[in-house]
Amino acid sequence: MKYMLLIYADENAWTEPERQHCYGESTELAHQLRAKGQYISASPLQPVTTATSVSVREGKRIVHDGPFAETREQLGGYFMVEAKDLDEAIAIATRIPGARKGTVEVRPVVEIPNLPD
Repeated sequence: MKYMLLIYADENAWTEPERQHCYGESTELAHQLRAKGQYISASPLQPVTTATSVSVREGKRIVHDGPFAETREQLGGYFMVEAKDLDEAIAIATRIPGARKGTVEVRPVVEIPNLPD
């Protein structure tokens, strides 16, 4: 089963050296997961100031600068992994460096037939 591991943290909680160290650790974890056949993809996101939110109401597109919700923590990146069950996905989430300063949300992915790879 596929799981999306969403990494939330206060962007300002990281110094630049800490952020770079986190990227290095995350890259190492991605290689370890790939070796076990569990890695699908992963990436950090640009700062929340670069976000744009889009919605459609009554057939009209509405575009807002910034994230949709005002929160203390922001979505900072993700890992998409293959895990046999929720317990295994949680074990992987525990290894994500971002969990030390924020929260990793673990969500099973709905697999829709005929979507392109």
